Amino acid sequence: MRENTAGAPVLPASPTRGRLRPLGLDEVRITGGFWARRRHVNATATLDHCRDWMQRVGWIGNFRAAAEGRIPRDRTGREFADSDVYKLMEAMAWEGGHDAETAALTETIAPAQEPDGYLNTAFGRPGQQPRYSDLEWGHELYCYGHLIQAGVAQIRARGEGELAKIARRAADQVCAVFGRGGIERVCGHPVIETALVELARATGEQRYLDQAALFVDRRGHGTLAEIEFGRAYYQDDVPVRAAKSLRGHAVRALYLASGAVDVAVETGDEALLAAVVRQWEAAVARRTYLTGGMGSHHRDESFGDDFVLPPDRAYSETCAGVASVMLSWRLLLATGEPRFADLAERTLFNVVATSPSEDGRAFFYANTLHRRRRGAVPAVDADSPRAESSLRAPWFAVSCCPTNVARTLAQLPAYLATVDDHGVQLHQYADAEIATGGLALSVRTDYPYGGSVAVRVDRTPDRPWTLSLRVPDWTRGDTAWLTAPDGSRRAVAPGTAAITRVFRPGDEIRLDLPVRPRWTVPDPRVDAVRGTMAVERGPLVYCAESVDLPNGHDVDAVRADPSTAPQDGPGDTVVVAGDTTAYDAQPDDFWPYRPLDAPSGPQAAQPAGIVLVPYHSWANRGPSTMRVWLPTPGSPPGDTDDDR
Repeated sequence: MRENTAGAPVLPASPTRGRLRPLGLDEVRITGGFWARRRHVNATATLDHCRDWMQRVGWIGNFRAAAEGRIPRDRTGREFADSDVYKLMEAMAWEGGHDAETAALTETIAPAQEPDGYLNTAFGRPGQQPRYSDLEWGHELYCYGHLIQAGVAQIRARGEGELAKIARRAADQVCAVFGRGGIERVCGHPVIETALVELARATGEQRYLDQAALFVDRRGHGTLAEIEFGRAYYQDDVPVRAAKSLRGHAVRALYLASGAVDVAVETGDEALLAAVVRQWEAAVARRTYLTGGMGSHHRDESFGDDFVLPPDRAYSETCAGVASVMLSWRLLLATGEPRFADLAERTLFNVVATSPSEDGRAFFYANTLHRRRRGAVPAVDADSPRAESSLRAPWFAVSCCPTNVARTLAQLPAYLATVDDHGVQLHQYADAEIATGGLALSVRTDYPYGGSVAVRVDRTPDRPWTLSLRVPDWTRGDTAWLTAPDGSRRAVAPGTAAITRVFRPGDEIRLDLPVRPRWTVPDPRVDAVRGTMAVERGPLVYCAESVDLPNGHDVDAVRADPSTAPQDGPGDTVVVAGDTTAYDAQPDDFWPYRPLDAPSGPQAAQPAGIVLVPYHSWANRGPSTMRVWLPTPGSPPGDTDDDR
């Protein structure tokens, strides 16, 4: 487990109220399996990769240029480039073992901070725009948010060092300038709200919480300029308490909602909490992809209207996946409701885990559910356009996603378990060791590829307490089983399975989840995929990838037969019955529409077992086409996304 030298739990989110108390990185250790492999790659490859790229493209050097008076001549990157350096430092703090690197980065950053605490390399110096002159697009407070979160990570992991002091001086400057009687506006990109609440929690300083609450209450009153996307883009069209659904830029919306939950929890504002729950419910029911991804517009990286979820135009930004996990986790802690852990699980396995390559040195920015053309391999020595990279790219002109993945994987053990006055709750499943108070547990599982979760009691108080295990909603329609230490076995429904007793060291509790392939059909209001089906297995979404199809076919040749249940294939694959249809090349004057009863042209359908792979693994075997939603032979003409 992470060594805790700060005295308090090592937690990315540490509410003082709420239904559940999270366990920190010093209390939970992931020891093997799916997430241990990814965390190892993150620690040994991704963190260095991100630092090296930011050195190469000059984002770290921006701070030296600012301190030495070489701004704006020598500044590189977008206006928010500072934030990615801070996210890397946050990831290093959670991961541990990077004290020297953090110290070196801190020494680079510190001289760029002004005497009053202001710190930004894109504004405020001769030849640059004045401070806070472009709150719509300038991202100054957004950058502070990530600086403060890095400082909080240092406070909780190592104690207050120089990075945390820099963050506190910046936060004090924000409170002085944007407090009551100051600039009564907000930042075009939320994130400072949740950062200020965490700083208040970490330091006990009420002014930081008060400032976060001011920012939440100011949002939605039109203090930001009207833009071509409308004020909904940055959630400044409707007050947070009045909004019906998450809307606008997906990452902005989810970060704002996370900050609103933090404020609601710390101030006891049940109405504000209920408003965010209402928005979460509407977005999950109408604006979320099967993978858990959010955001269907490329142009403005935004949520679409209800049920506008085209798979081939899915934006589903990786950062939106990270922000969705942050929001779901906060709602889980506040309410104790397992549905929030269900969405976090779906998003972690099918968005967050999808972004990085197997070696941790290339990333998806956007996460499409249907790739129509084989992509080109990105250059290894140049950054790539973010949304247009058809394969994972080593770096982007806007590289918010790699550092966001890095900090999420570094803090992942803190999402596994919680406690309350009655006992311990397990929300996400991985091989793990958990120790808190007088209690210690060992978890062994083959999840997500298998459904066996065994929990052994290694240390326990001599009194009754309750062990609760989440039964995922994807088990609905099947049967999960809970086996008690005495060998008794009972079926358990989706939600929570609990055992209350006086446990003894060596007791084992076993949850068996029905991890097997299953067909999934879309709501018919999702026009883009009407008449198609997808395959899921446990928490994993599956896809067809052209490298697995015969005769060099692309995935537009695939049709699946839903009359036969999908079957487990070799390794982690699934096989479904169906065929591949080779459409003959048409002349240039071919008209792609026909009467209902007219033949569709020469074609040859070949029966085939269609191999599907976990969606998170696609595009690790070179350029390919891919699709999650599979047409069926009975699909009416015009009802698949191919024909839109």
